[in-house]
Amino acid sequence: MFERFTRGARAAVKGAVAQAERAGAGSVTEEHLLLALLEQEGGRTSFAVTALGLHDRRASLDAAFAEARRRGGLTRADTDALADIGIDIGAIVSRVEGAHGEGALAAGRTGRRWWSGHRPFTPGAKTVLENSLRVALGRGDRFIGEEHLLLALTAKPGVVADVLAEHGATYATVQRALYGSDADGGQGHAKAG
Repeated sequence: MFERFTRGARAAVKGAVAQAERAGAGSVTEEHLLLALLEQEGGRTSFAVTALGLHDRRASLDAAFAEARRRGGLTRADTDALADIGIDIGAIVSRVEGAHGEGALAAGRTGRRWWSGHRPFTPGAKTVLENSLRVALGRGDRFIGEEHLLLALTAKPGVVADVLAEHGATYATVQRALYGSDADGGQGHAKAG
């Protein structure tokens, strides 16, 4: 599959590994993929990210991801569903942090190193890479570009898609920012899932 990745998509994957290294994470997550895409310049994805205002709200994105990590990786939908049955995640997080320190529930910050020096991709990050192929095929593209990675991130349910949606970057808005009036590529509404 990686032979279909454009230079920009490969740079995004390498950038995600670098993001994980800088964060001291033991593995590469969907969040690292998004952060790497946000750092890229001079491509269709960079234009879309700027048009959607994500560059200007980078601090807000970082804060939203930090809050999600603090909740142990639960999405807002998970938190709301638990609240509906009487479970207050905020109270649980406060009690755990009171007993074990701030950030005790933060996932993926173990600092565990693999003997090879390589960081593995989480199952979620692997799914995003696989779904980027589906997005590309759905558009009729013979390559996988960073734009397909961004669309796959918005399509995979979870914290990254939730945070992007909170910032106005849904699958549909990203697709419009990337492709304008040709948002479906003439192929129907293909969506990775």
